[in-house]
Amino acid sequence: MKNNFAVFDKVMLSLLEAMPYEYAGKDMNVCIETEEFTCLCPWTGLPDFAYIVINYTPDKTVVELKSLKLYLQSYRMVGMVHESVVNNILNDLVKTINPKKIFIDIEFGIRGGITTTVSAEYLSKKAKM
Repeated sequence: MKNNFAVFDKVMLSLLEAMPYEYAGKDMNVCIETEEFTCLCPWTGLPDFAYIVINYTPDKTVVELKSLKLYLQSYRMVGMVHESVVNNILNDLVKTINPKKIFIDIEFGIRGGITTTVSAEYLSKKAKM
C-alpha cells in the first residue's frame, strides 16, 4: 500500500481465493465477464485494455469473485504480451480452483487499427472422461 492505495506492480496469485462448490458432482458452466482489465504493453509502456470472458466447469471449488477482481487488477502496471496474459490467468485459475475444464477468451482493444483476441483452455482428466 502506498498513500492508502494498492500498488499493483506485479501479478498477485495470492489474491485469488477458492470457495467450496456447493453442488460438487453436478456439471454446470460458470461464465464470468469483465471489461475492467488493463495491463501494460511491455515495449511501449502504454496501457492495453481488454474484455475478458472466463467459462469453466467447477469440480469442488469456485473462484470468489471479489478476489478475482483484485487479482485481475494486479495486472494494471505489469508489462506483459497478450499471449502471456491469457496463459498466466489460465494457469493461476487452474492452480486455485482446479476446474474440470476452463476456457479463457480475452479481446484486447484496438491499437494501431488491430484488435487481438487470444484464447486458451484447460481440460482436466475428469473432463476428458
